[in-house]
Amino acid sequence: MPQSKKYGFSLSQEQGSWNAAIVRRASAKNTVITKTQSNFKTEAEAKKWAEDELALFTDKQSAQNKRRAGKRR
Repeated sequence: MPQSKKYGFSLSQEQGSWNAAIVRRASAKNTVITKTQSNFKTEAEAKKWAEDELALFTDKQSAQNKRRAGKRR
């Protein structure tokens, strides 16, 4: 899943293991880490997890937004 302007992921390496984080743009200057997972052995594992979680997260957010929009009508 390609990253959007609002949601994305970041990967970092720390002491021989990889960390993945789902990030959200709160404003033009601020980003918020929504979800993290650490201790991946390879960058590929971390990237796969981040892409899968990002897809699940955006689907969940979309469904939640639709439910809330229906309540406002």
